[in-house]
Amino acid sequence: MPTSERAWSLRLRRPVPAGTAVGVTVAVLVLTNLANNRWARSWSLPVSLLATGVLLGIMYWAGGGWRDVGLARSSLGRGLRWAAAIIAVVAAGYACAAALPWTSDLFSDQRYSELGAGDVAWRALVDVPFGTVLLEEVAFRGVLYGLLLRIRGPLGATLISSALFGLWHILPSLSLATAKPALDPGFGGTLLGTVLVDAGAVLFTAVSGCVFCELRRRSDSLLAPMGLHWATNALGYIFGFLLR
Repeated sequence: MPTSERAWSLRLRRPVPAGTAVGVTVAVLVLTNLANNRWARSWSLPVSLLATGVLLGIMYWAGGGWRDVGLARSSLGRGLRWAAAIIAVVAAGYACAAALPWTSDLFSDQRYSELGAGDVAWRALVDVPFGTVLLEEVAFRGVLYGLLLRIRGPLGATLISSALFGLWHILPSLSLATAKPALDPGFGGTLLGTVLVDAGAVLFTAVSGCVFCELRRRSDSLLAPMGLHWATNALGYIFGFLLR
C-alpha cells in the first residue's frame, strides 16, 4: 500500500474529537426530531431505533464504549436497583395524585382519549420504552453527556445536554395547550397560549434533563434515568386510561 494510502487508513482509525462528535450527534437528533414529528410520524418507532444505533456508532467513532454511555456491565446491577426504586416511587406518587380530586384531572389528555386497552399497553410496553426512552436517554444522558463530559466536565455536560433535551421537545409540545383539558381554558386556541405552554414544556423538560443527568452520575448507570423516564411517561398513559 502506498504511503499516502497507509496514512489515510490510519487517520480513519483515530477517534474523532469529542466536539466534532457532539456536532454530528446534534445534526442526527435534529433530523430524527423532524422525521418523528413532521416527515414520518407513523414510522417513529423504527426511525428512533435506527437513530439510537447511529448515535451509539458516533460514540464508538469518538473512541468511546459502553461505560461512556452509562451502560458498563459492572454498573448494570446498580442501575437496575435504582430504576426499580424510582419506578416504585413514581407509581406511588401517581396513585396519590389520581386519588385526589384536584389533581386527577391532570391525567386527562385529548390526544389519548380514544385509546383502548391494547393501545395503552402498546404505548406503555413498546412505544414509550423503545421509541422514546431508549432514544432520548441514549442521546442526551448517554452519548451527548458522555462526549460533553470529556470537554466540559459534569456541570457543563449536564447543562448543555439538558438544554438540548428541552429544545428537543419544541415540536412535540406544540399541541399541548389544546390537548390537555386542564390547560385549554386559559391557553388553548391562541398563538400566545401555544407559545407560552410550549416554552413552559421546554423549560420543564430541560430541568427534568438535569435530574436525569444527576441520576446517571450518582448511579453510574443509564438505567436509573431510563427508569424514571419510563415511569413518568408510561404510567401517565396507564393512569390516564384508568381515570377516564
